Amino acid sequence: MTGLRFKTALAVAASALALAACGSAEVASPGEGDFGNGGGGGGGGGGPTTPAPGTPATDCPTGFANVGLIANGTLRVCQLPQQIIGALTVPLRAGTIYSITGRTEVGTDRGLDPAAPSAGSAQGILTIEPGVRIFASGGGDYLIVNRGSQIFAEGTATQPIVFTSRQNIEGTTTETSQGQWGGLVIAGRAPQANCQLTAPVTCTGQVEGTSAFYGGNTPADNSGRIRYVQIKFSGFEISTGNELQGLTMAGVGSGTTVEFVQVHNSSDDGIEIFGGNVNLRRLVITGADDDGLDTDTGWRGGAQFGIVTQRPPNSTSRSAGFEFSAAPAATPLASRYISQPKIANFTLVGRNSPIDAHTVAHFDTGTKPTIINSVFTAVNASAAGCLDIADADTQTSAPVFTSVFMSCRLSYRPANATRSAAVFTAGTGNTAAGTSTLTAPASGTSLSNQVLTFINGANETAVTPTNAPAVYSFFQATTYIGAVQNASDTWWQGWTCGLTAGATC
Repeated sequence: MTGLRFKTALAVAASALALAACGSAEVASPGEGDFGNGGGGGGGGGGPTTPAPGTPATDCPTGFANVGLIANGTLRVCQLPQQIIGALTVPLRAGTIYSITGRTEVGTDRGLDPAAPSAGSAQGILTIEPGVRIFASGGGDYLIVNRGSQIFAEGTATQPIVFTSRQNIEGTTTETSQGQWGGLVIAGRAPQANCQLTAPVTCTGQVEGTSAFYGGNTPADNSGRIRYVQIKFSGFEISTGNELQGLTMAGVGSGTTVEFVQVHNSSDDGIEIFGGNVNLRRLVITGADDDGLDTDTGWRGGAQFGIVTQRPPNSTSRSAGFEFSAAPAATPLASRYISQPKIANFTLVGRNSPIDAHTVAHFDTGTKPTIINSVFTAVNASAAGCLDIADADTQTSAPVFTSVFMSCRLSYRPANATRSAAVFTAGTGNTAAGTSTLTAPASGTSLSNQVLTFINGANETAVTPTNAPAVYSFFQATTYIGAVQNASDTWWQGWTCGLTAGATC
């Protein structure tokens, strides 16, 4: 996603008129209540006697609506309330699956100041137990955690939490399915740049694809913990240039934990970050139709250990592993709250496609990235190349590349090759035109014949890494570059899908 997402009141009003449903400005959902055999509200307490394998639970936990059966009658569908106030736990129960419909909110917007919450606002705290699956039916169905509220979605390596589509639960998704529901949105009170630049750390922006607000002056704001989570077949275009992603984080603070997260087949970006100071670790982004990791409006956090494999060859969209941008280019660079993303140990695998019009890594509009110990590669990468420093403004902001190994048919996008080369070669330990020796897992699979190679080989292993904690205190020290050191490095296994044979999405 390129450009900034400051929504004017006129645009908000237009969106509301076009999308009104369920009491908010959303696309009407097919609804989760059309399965038949639905009851009234939830059942009592923790649930019924454990049903026999392959049979549905007889009721729903208290606080959830019983809306019938799915998956050939094998699962009881228990729907989350659209407004979660106070504490709600989504328990793992045999024979039970959960759903969301429309805009499902955790709390209401409590404003930018935690010491003075907005009048009439209320906090919500959503806890999701390991192994729980939650699905949605349409583009207007998404889950948003508002400012001042929290989500604790903590799976395990063997029991990840899964957010997915109704079609996936019904078994009708394919390797190219995407855009079947909205996604997960988290709004926080950390600083962002999409506002009056005279007071960039106390202003409010509006989250893309929603009418929710984000931002404030609390860099360490805590929106909860997200660990061992899959988000699949999400992303939805509300209007041109206004989309929901797989995972959207806006103004999210460094007190929030985000690690071991996979976003698979988002119809837009995999993860998009608007401002904030959130740090992320152990990410897998597969099959995003737009960009893998997209950052905007002044993100000043870091991310370490990430596998990004792009959309397969039959996709014609522009798509990059990274697309980083910041404040409006018309604003003098010295006065901006520019993005300062810190990235370590990522492996970006561009599409094996001659039609792709984007680079593997793209930086523009004043972003100042620090990229260390990483691998950028693509078999073809079309005519765009591995790296694009898109404008003189970005070059002036002084991006830093250290111990980055690139292997593409072209190292730099031709239109900006001189600028890109100047920035890249100013760093230390970089390889502009290497030969990839990345390998696939031993039981490797592919998406539409694009082999998912992301494990270091001899050429990647030969690169000397820089000391990551000296660059950013959040980073862990490593003796290697890239996301996966060797075949014995299996941090990505078990909780992900689509990367090994038998672990289908």
